[in-house]
Amino acid sequence: MDLIAGLQANLLSPPVLFFLLGLLAAVVRSDLKFPEALYVSLTIYLLCAIGFKGGVAISEVGVGQVWRPALLAMAIGTAIPFWSYAILRYLGRMKPVDAAAIAGHYGSVSAVTFIACTNFLKEFNVAYEGYASAFLAVMEAPAIVVAIVLGNLVLRRSRDDVASRRSLGAVLHEAVLGRSVYLLLGTLVIGFLCGKQGMEGVSGFLVTPFQGVLALFLLELGTVAGRRLGDLRQTGLFLGVFGIVAPLVHGALGVLAGQAAGLSLGGTTLFAVLSASASYIAAPAAMRLSLPEANPTLYLTSALVVTFPFNVTVGIPVYHAMAMWWMKGS
Repeated sequence: MDLIAGLQANLLSPPVLFFLLGLLAAVVRSDLKFPEALYVSLTIYLLCAIGFKGGVAISEVGVGQVWRPALLAMAIGTAIPFWSYAILRYLGRMKPVDAAAIAGHYGSVSAVTFIACTNFLKEFNVAYEGYASAFLAVMEAPAIVVAIVLGNLVLRRSRDDVASRRSLGAVLHEAVLGRSVYLLLGTLVIGFLCGKQGMEGVSGFLVTPFQGVLALFLLELGTVAGRRLGDLRQTGLFLGVFGIVAPLVHGALGVLAGQAAGLSLGGTTLFAVLSASASYIAAPAAMRLSLPEANPTLYLTSALVVTFPFNVTVGIPVYHAMAMWWMKGS
């Protein structure tokens, strides 16, 4: 499969078309809008489904096969915020607290981008490790913790009030026990304990409706991204460029890490996609609570309006092409 064929197939896949439909709805000012409760319900369903399936896969292959790539995933998720902060702060000349908040989004991961990539791989019959959702679970929290710690260090230097002195315990609680991480890790454990036999009992709920739920979720995300298109004027050119270049660099790093971990072509592609993705669920919620001084327009626009559309339409085939090229050359 060449890159052009991959791009064409990805752009014409139902999830991406639903996303573009939602984006168009916002552009033409349709009154299409999901109730908040439905959006939250779809999110919970998707997180539970991917966590449970990942846990079942781990139970089949054993923890011994998973720990090495999972450790690499945590290392990448922890490291990305540091250099992203430096680039945003010193090249982008952003306020330190804004640079920290944005860096946390790019070190964390997007569950829906991960799911879109699994659909892409299935479309082309590319096998991947079923336990890859474990990487999603372990990459979500570390970057958020790093970003909040960086942001609070900056705030402590700039002022000495008690409100800016948030304890490390509170930061860890917000990052690790937030909805996304809690559900992913919790259902991962449940899937591991239940195994394949347990999956058979819930497949009618967690497997069969999955694609339809994903399409609805992306339809809503398209409307949200479309309503924020105007914010691009406020974020500036640098952040727009960063929102595309950073994922490409991080995706290439993910390819190298996936190969070092001994993953298959599909697993390496997923590893690259996770490294390239930016969080727009867990990270924004954590930043609103722990770094309220950061400008939400900046981190939401870069992650949701620039990076997410780029990844689900163009990025995924590009990262897959990177993985194929590297595996052929090695």
